[in-house]
Amino acid sequence: MDDFHCVGALRRFTLALAVVTLGLLGPVSIGHALAEAPLAGFQPPGFFRMMLGDIEVTALYDGAASLDAVKMLDEPAQDTEAALKASFLRNPLATSDNAFLINTGAKLVLIDTGGGSFFGPRLGKLQANLRAAGYGPEQVDDILLTHMHRDHIGGLVADGRAAFPNAIIHADKREADYWLPADNLADAPADQKPRFQGALAALAPYIVAGHFRTFTADSDVVPMVRAVPAYGHSAGHTMYVVESKGRSLWLVGDLVNVGAVQLAHPKISSGFDGDRAAAVATREHVLGEAAHQEVLVGAAHLPFPGLGHVGGIDAAWRWIPIDYSGVIN
Repeated sequence: MDDFHCVGALRRFTLALAVVTLGLLGPVSIGHALAEAPLAGFQPPGFFRMMLGDIEVTALYDGAASLDAVKMLDEPAQDTEAALKASFLRNPLATSDNAFLINTGAKLVLIDTGGGSFFGPRLGKLQANLRAAGYGPEQVDDILLTHMHRDHIGGLVADGRAAFPNAIIHADKREADYWLPADNLADAPADQKPRFQGALAALAPYIVAGHFRTFTADSDVVPMVRAVPAYGHSAGHTMYVVESKGRSLWLVGDLVNVGAVQLAHPKISSGFDGDRAAAVATREHVLGEAAHQEVLVGAAHLPFPGLGHVGGIDAAWRWIPIDYSGVIN
């Protein structure tokens, strides 16, 4: 039998098999899916992993808080609304709360802990995402705080107990001296007292256990991770520089709260900035240096995973998110 007749016979056999199969399956509506899938209704675990030289970096998602960017930013409301619209965003702004886990090979170091239960169900996902990433909270050796605002320290505690039982907590001495003394709580305005109370509640189990340490500016807190002062957003706001094999990652905390506005216009301050002038000066300097040095940046409140580069011309910066390739490199 030649090739033409072989092909014809094969087609007739395939058609006959399809007719028999359809008969067995019952009526089939051509043009519709054979099976209807229910909506999943949830996202996969919130972690993103990459290598920085010999260091493994894992971004951890704690959730997204709802922020009124119009009220928060020091600029006319219409300007904020226009900037958000240009970025396909709207107010109130869903704002990621990111933390970063650094595995140096010798130590497991967590930068910030998210909001925990301090802000209701929108935050508090860090513990679940930490476990999904393959680690348990008892494995964390050190926790480095960029500052003591509640959305960065709330995850330190669960039901009043230390959520990271073996970890040593580190913070800039200026930050601790501002938020932790009882006298400062007593003297704080009524609307600010919850912030002081939150800091005390989050740190108390570690202080009692002797697991809290302070450092002075510009020091190596743990091997391969250096603390650099980034004051202004809070009294002791700190960024952390991670370096391995000639590569650098700057974990900048709350240097930028609303990327759609403050990257292009770094002079615009936030209502959360303790010293607005200092916060602006720090933001301008760090963004400029990050762009000039082409370093990788990790930010607490830019869209998860909050990892990328700063690019642009002069002081009109833009955020260039890290590319997802599926490869850990």
